Amino acid sequence: MNTTVAIAMSMGTLGVGYAARYLIGRYLAGSLESQARSQLEEARREGQGIRKEGEIQAKAEVLKAREEFEKSVKARREELNRIEARIMERESNLDRKVAMIEKKEHGLDEKLAGVKEKSEALDRAREEAERVAGEERNRLQRVAGMTQDEARQTLLQRMEEQVHGEIGNLLRRLQEEAKETAEREARNIVATAIERYSGSHASEMMTSTVALPGDDMKGRIIGRDGRNIRALESLCGVNILIDDTPEAVVISGFDPIRREVARQTLELLISDGRIHPARIEEVVGSVQESIEETIRKAGEEAAYGIGLQGAAPELLRRLGRLKFRTSYSQNVLQHSIEVASLMGVMAGELNLDVALAKRIGLFHDVGKALDHEVEGGHALIGADLLKRHGEPQVVINAVAAHHEEVPSESLYACLASAADSISSSRTGARRETTEIYVKRLEKLEEIANSFEGIER
Repeated sequence: MNTTVAIAMSMGTLGVGYAARYLIGRYLAGSLESQARSQLEEARREGQGIRKEGEIQAKAEVLKAREEFEKSVKARREELNRIEARIMERESNLDRKVAMIEKKEHGLDEKLAGVKEKSEALDRAREEAERVAGEERNRLQRVAGMTQDEARQTLLQRMEEQVHGEIGNLLRRLQEEAKETAEREARNIVATAIERYSGSHASEMMTSTVALPGDDMKGRIIGRDGRNIRALESLCGVNILIDDTPEAVVISGFDPIRREVARQTLELLISDGRIHPARIEEVVGSVQESIEETIRKAGEEAAYGIGLQGAAPELLRRLGRLKFRTSYSQNVLQHSIEVASLMGVMAGELNLDVALAKRIGLFHDVGKALDHEVEGGHALIGADLLKRHGEPQVVINAVAAHHEEVPSESLYACLASAADSISSSRTGARRETTEIYVKRLEKLEEIANSFEGIER
């Protein structure tokens, strides 16, 4: 009995459990279905919102594109209107010009007609004058009782008597004019003869030599791995040649100022004994400042020496650079001063402007201060430099023509050519450099004397 009751109770409990599980399952299913419906509705609402937002953006883009298109159309329409207005204005101008041309042609036709009428009237007047002159001539012959030939002879005699006194005055005037012309022509002939006699010489020295106390100094100048000589060449802008020449190095370069800076730098370094890149840079800077001051003073002293006034400072600085330029060992600045003096003397003899002649002579080779920087002959380079600094045309032409590269426009150009040749070719003006030659002779003599049996 107890077992049956227990079984019955157990079956009841099991049924209640199944019923509870069934009810819970239905509740959960309904809840999930409700949530699904809610999420579906929410998704539908979001989709509608996105679609509306997309429609709004699309409409905004359409409106924006339409506005841009309308702006573009409006701009093009305005441009077309402006073009049309310009075309109409040009057509109006052309119409006015055509009307003006037609008016001028009409006026020209009227003037031609008037000229034709005046020409015909002139012909008629000439015929009438000839007729009246013929009648008057016949009347005079009848009154005077002379033929035309007799009247002409009488008139000629009277004319000879009348002009006889004027002939003497005319001859004296012609003689005076001939004398003045002869003097002018004589000056031209003399100057041309001097110019043709002049000879041209050109030889530029592109090297400088620095003496060394000994050949061991060459190694110190070169430095470790060549750093000293590279620094020196880079700072000075030259080439330093260390060859077999005993106790000497050669500085090579087109710029005479750079060569001089390198020469003085080397001499200072050799005398000081300290040779390294930092010291080289310091000495080069000091020498460059000293050279610039020397150049300025040299140009000013040259101008003061010949009485030159009113020259541009840059011209004087360029002139001072010639202190370090040579031609056949003749200093170009001293040569320029000499040419200025020679031109002044010749200009005085020819009654020309002495101050102007000296100015031309001093500046005649100023182009040599630039000929290593600018292409062309130094005469034309110098003329261009003078033109840029406002020198008179007569000075510019004389400088440009002193080597016959351009035609001469005055006697000053002839005098510049003559004085240049006189200064260059005078005795003792030029000499060949002998320093290296003498050093080699001394070395040869030393080698020869080293052999046994050689006394001298």
